Amino acid sequence: MEQLFTPHVGLMVWTVAAFLVLVGVLAKFGWGPILKGLDEREDNLRKTRQAADDARRVADELRRDYEARLSRAEAQAKELLAEAETRARAFKDDLVKAAQVENEKMIADARAKLAEEERRLARELRAEMADLSLRSTEKILRRELGPADQDRLVKEALADFETWTAKK
Repeated sequence: MEQLFTPHVGLMVWTVAAFLVLVGVLAKFGWGPILKGLDEREDNLRKTRQAADDARRVADELRRDYEARLSRAEAQAKELLAEAETRARAFKDDLVKAAQVENEKMIADARAKLAEEERRLARELRAEMADLSLRSTEKILRRELGPADQDRLVKEALADFETWTAKK
């Protein structure tokens, strides 16, 4: 067991020589490819990171463009709604005005018809009153009146009737 702890010069020389040969072989054949692989990996990572940054920038630009378009579309939709509301109000106002004009026309026509009917009824009433006046006068006088008497009595009755209707 003691042999493990005692150094042997020959073994140390061979160990150092083997180590140096291993380092030389690794330096000639291993370190180059390993360092080259590490450099390639570092370049690949740098390119990947650059591509990710570029993609993020493009995505941000696309998002901003989308938000701007969305904002413009919302503004345009609001404008269209406001315009539609304005048109609807104007259309409603036009309909109301047209209905009012039609209503006023109908009222004026009805008033004109009522006035005409009133005049017609007044003429009929006058004629009826004149006839009644003549008959009552005939009965009172018990004789038939001549055309001149009839005209005079009709005119008097109409004048009395007109003064009576004017008072009411």
